[in-house]
Amino acid sequence: MSGTVLLVEDDASIATVIRSALEDDGFTVDRCDSIEARDRLLAAGKYDVMLTDVMLTDGDGIATIDSVRTACPDMPLIVLSAQNTLDTAVRASDTGAFEYFPKPFDLDDLVRAVSQAVGSGDKRGEEGQAGDGLPLVGRSQAMQAVYRMITRVLRNDLTVLVLGESGTGKELVAEAIHQLGHRKSGPFVAVNAAAIPADLIESELFGHEKGAFTGAIAQAIGKFEQANGGTLFLDEIGDMPIEAQTRLLRALQSGRIRRVGGRQEIAVDVRIIAATNRDLKPMIAAGHFREDLFYRLNVVPILLPPLRDRVEDIEALTKHFLGLAAREGLPERRIDRAALTLLEQQAWRGNVRELQNAVYRLALMARDDVIDALAVETILGDTSHPDGVGQGDGLRSALAAWLAEHAPAQGTVYHRAIAAFERPLFEHALRQTGGNQLRAARLLGINRNTLRKKLSELQLNVDNFSSGD
Repeated sequence: MSGTVLLVEDDASIATVIRSALEDDGFTVDRCDSIEARDRLLAAGKYDVMLTDVMLTDGDGIATIDSVRTACPDMPLIVLSAQNTLDTAVRASDTGAFEYFPKPFDLDDLVRAVSQAVGSGDKRGEEGQAGDGLPLVGRSQAMQAVYRMITRVLRNDLTVLVLGESGTGKELVAEAIHQLGHRKSGPFVAVNAAAIPADLIESELFGHEKGAFTGAIAQAIGKFEQANGGTLFLDEIGDMPIEAQTRLLRALQSGRIRRVGGRQEIAVDVRIIAATNRDLKPMIAAGHFREDLFYRLNVVPILLPPLRDRVEDIEALTKHFLGLAAREGLPERRIDRAALTLLEQQAWRGNVRELQNAVYRLALMARDDVIDALAVETILGDTSHPDGVGQGDGLRSALAAWLAEHAPAQGTVYHRAIAAFERPLFEHALRQTGGNQLRAARLLGINRNTLRKKLSELQLNVDNFSSGD
């Protein structure tokens, strides 16, 4: 591995050990011990990653990090600290740090994190990922809040409830918490409560003994036992039958489960992450969801924003999905700004999942290597709005495509856009009325003289639409 590293560390012995390990791995390392020296080095050269201690010789390394972000917005940051408090960890995560290492740390882990940070540096403008290789893409403020919440639950086993609409990526959040947390060496087991028949869900979760019910021809290990030592992800928890909720609550309270038809209680060590796209509070009021289970699950809620609330991430997501599509054997494509503008104007009621499907369809069906606005309009059409919702965005899409194609000079945009809009509008009126000027004027809500003037200005011949009036 190669790359340039700025190490900001006031402890000379620790700095020597870190520098030696990084240089052995092929990195070039510059080291300083103060904020003033850090800023001077950043102004003089470009670094692939910066490692910084919190307490430096002339101040707080985190408190002054805004100037670093301004000078080097795409440079990954790794925070080191001997102040191993929750407050320090939270402050480190609030900087958008790539990783946080409380001292003492494993030197191999640090070198590995530096390698990962350098490898991600050229993607940070497109993929604001919460961790190494995790497809949580986006750098919007809404997603930064999600990343901060993920960071806060990595070094504990608090139960997490991920909330959000379908297609927002709730399982990706669960995977991120597992893969970045201290249980990453254990299994990650996902269960979709909505996909399991009500009479089988208890057996699916807790397992069953041979002969426990008709068809139980052998002992079966449930998801809780499969996830022992790792993470159990309970997706669509709002669809779990009330009877299963009772057994689930008992398991969460005691840390022990009993297989269906069994007598022996089995201790399990499992971190629980649940998710739902439903509002559980009305379900509690209606008696469809246990209130005590809700409070047991809702220890740390993480709310995933819908895609319409993070439109600024659509470009990064689109490029990310184009890369995934190419790796899965689809043609390698790029996309231009006008096409991205059209995508940004869609409602995306299916959220990120719908966008991914659309991007894959574009990658498959586009005729050119660069996807343009025409390709988006031709291939996707109005499929983002199957029930008609959001189709009013068509005018905005057409305007965006026209602006991208014609690029009118400043000061001429209004008049040129109005002129471009009027021709198809008057053509439509004439077609609808068979070229009858009186009826066309009534359709448009203007008088006949205004219509004739506009037809003259636009050089439209009514004979082309039918016989005149």
